[in-house]
Amino acid sequence: MFQKNYETVFILTPVLSEVQMKDTVDKFVNLLKTEGAEIINVENWGLKKLAYPIQKKSTGFYVLIEYKADPSVIKKLEIEIRRDEKILRFLTTVLDKHGIAYGDKRRKGEFNKKTEAKEEPVA
Repeated sequence: MFQKNYETVFILTPVLSEVQMKDTVDKFVNLLKTEGAEIINVENWGLKKLAYPIQKKSTGFYVLIEYKADPSVIKKLEIEIRRDEKILRFLTTVLDKHGIAYGDKRRKGEFNKKTEAKEEPVA
């Protein structure tokens, strides 16, 4: 089987408790694992304001899952996501070599480092 790199971002309804949110994320991670996908990274981005209201909600919990999977797995995952009422929106993308490199840098925290101003000696 030929595996591609994917990332799926989904927005969970803000009325969930921390436990319910974690259970929902674990459900999709376990689904991917049982279908033979290799989970690379799972990030919880926390509660964020939405650009526009979805189902009369103005905030949502954002979650990112990066994984390697066979393309046939995506259809099964998306069907399960659509069936779950806790998911407001989702997007699955195939990562090219630049997306993979960007994901590696993000996981290492290279984008979070603050650039320190270099002090020049006073003449």
